[in-house]
Amino acid sequence: MKFLAKKLYILIITLLFSSILFAQEQKIGLVSFNVLMQSSPQFREVMESLQGEFQPRQRELQAKQQELQELAEKVQKDAAVMGATERTNAERELRDLQRDVNRLGNELQEDINLRQNEEIAKLQRSLLEVVNGYAQNNGFDIVFASDAGGVLYGSQSVNITSPIAELLQAQFESSE
Repeated sequence: MKFLAKKLYILIITLLFSSILFAQEQKIGLVSFNVLMQSSPQFREVMESLQGEFQPRQRELQAKQQELQELAEKVQKDAAVMGATERTNAERELRDLQRDVNRLGNELQEDINLRQNEEIAKLQRSLLEVVNGYAQNNGFDIVFASDAGGVLYGSQSVNITSPIAELLQAQFESSE
């Protein structure tokens, strides 16, 4: 019985202290990092820049794919009239070209992914700085990222995604 009374006493004291600590009004914000990222002009600029950076290599890959398709059609059309050696050489050339196309495609995709990850990481750091600055300047005690899995509920009254998106737009326009 004493053990139960002692636990009840500790629980009551804990509740009293926690209610005193939380009696102060807290300003809490909720941000959707994915929405900020996707809607920011900085993100669109990064994506356009990356597209321009890799466009020559994508054109080269498309040209190789076209060459492969034309060769495959030619080999298929002329296979009946080709000699055995000529057919073997054409098939070997077709396999080599297919291997080149696959290699070029894989290398291009790896390079695109690497550069995209680098640029997105830079943009995320920049967004985090903007969110931190906004939170400090506007007296927020805590800001949660709603898409990071840490928030189970967030009302629109604490969602500060929209004003931060506007701030990003203003910063982008002033940097041009």
